[in-house]
Amino acid sequence: MAEDIMHNWEQKTQAQQKNYRRLLERQDKNKLLKQLPDLHEEAFEKIDCLTCANCCKNYSPRFKTPDIKRISKHLKMKEGVFIEQFLRLDEEGDYVVKSTPCPFLQSDNHCSIYEVRPSDCARFPYTDEDVLLKRTALTLKNSTFCPATYYVLEKIREQTEQKK
Repeated sequence: MAEDIMHNWEQKTQAQQKNYRRLLERQDKNKLLKQLPDLHEEAFEKIDCLTCANCCKNYSPRFKTPDIKRISKHLKMKEGVFIEQFLRLDEEGDYVVKSTPCPFLQSDNHCSIYEVRPSDCARFPYTDEDVLLKRTALTLKNSTFCPATYYVLEKIREQTEQKK
């Protein structure tokens, strides 16, 4: 079943963007929030991030102050040097990596700072929390490059259609 869902997922998610938006807007938020942890777990039983790493190859998390402190300490660098070497301010005033792919992504798709990675990385793709519902535009964007986000949205769509 997962193989059917995942077949050509990149094309399918592009075609479904409007439907996903409507779907997320019309859901019983409280009921769906209770389902998200199970859907998230199911997605990650089927999808191995290390075979993909699209998020690390093409996008940057926000590096918040606690992230910068933790990572620079781990790397034995002064925070200012860490920022200067790896980060830039984006148009929203958040620190993000200067270039993609992420400088901490290794050739085998492992993260060299995994234990101390930014909180955005640890939480991504937000498929087990209310961000999926509260930030629809972000969820839709994530579904275009993260197979786990696509998987969760498809499962929500399937459940909704079965109820009809």
